[in-house]
Amino acid sequence: MENPHAERQAILLERIVKNADKCTELILELNHCVEEILHANAYVKTAADLATKYRKNVQYNLEATKEEARRATSDSSAT
Repeated sequence: MENPHAERQAILLERIVKNADKCTELILELNHCVEEILHANAYVKTAADLATKYRKNVQYNLEATKEEARRATSDSSAT
């Protein structure tokens, strides 16, 4: 006489393995899609980095110009 629990467990185990295989396949597909997106966005990231550096340089130059103007104003008022 065969164990009915063993038969049910075998069926459940088969379903688990099948679902795990599907899950693995979908995760691999998702990883591939993410890699494609990252590759496509590489130029956007470069442009964003350049814009950030440009903004920092502009800010630095504005502050330097303001400081230079303050010095020129204080020098002219002192003479």
